[in-house]
Amino acid sequence: MIGFMKKDLAMMKSNFKLLGILIVVYTVMGFLGEMDISFILPFMCVMIMISTFSYDNYNKWDAYSISFPDGRKNSVKAKYVATIFMILAISVLTLLLSFLIAYAKTKTIPYEQIFVSMLGTIFGTLLVLTFMYPIIYKFGVEKARIVIFLLVFGIVIIGRILTQYLDLSFIAKALSFLENYLVILVILVAILMVFISYKISEKIISKKEF
Repeated sequence: MIGFMKKDLAMMKSNFKLLGILIVVYTVMGFLGEMDISFILPFMCVMIMISTFSYDNYNKWDAYSISFPDGRKNSVKAKYVATIFMILAISVLTLLLSFLIAYAKTKTIPYEQIFVSMLGTIFGTLLVLTFMYPIIYKFGVEKARIVIFLLVFGIVIIGRILTQYLDLSFIAKALSFLENYLVILVILVAILMVFISYKISEKIISKKEF
């Protein structure tokens, strides 16, 4: 699996320069008070990792990878592990930059606020990963974009209907009750949804013809 991860990270080398430029640009914008950098950089990592699927497809990598022992399984596992590694690495960097920006602006660091914001960011980017990866494995990158658009559109419509016709106040009450355990709950839910997403992707790739 390590070799598969190295392959994905090596394919990202061409994007590291772009990511470095974005880090500088968004950090400067953060100092100027024009942007909250807590979400955009980890999200960019996911988008860059998704681009590796296109490289894999162009180079017929999936057809080649199945010639290795447990090639299908290790290919999927490496993609998830490499993406999570990149998300966590850039999140740590974003956290440090957020501390620096906050101190430069106010001479104080709101540790709790920044930590909660970063936890939400990591959860949000992992949520994107868990939805997109199985769809990409099933339909390919190009078709997946259409499927994801339709899913998001459908979720928005359903959300609007639910908020208009149902009393969802119980959700706020439940969150208030779980407030003291929210961090642990978010971490457990994130681990669970990534695991489920991984198993779905693994099942899809195990039956896919190349």
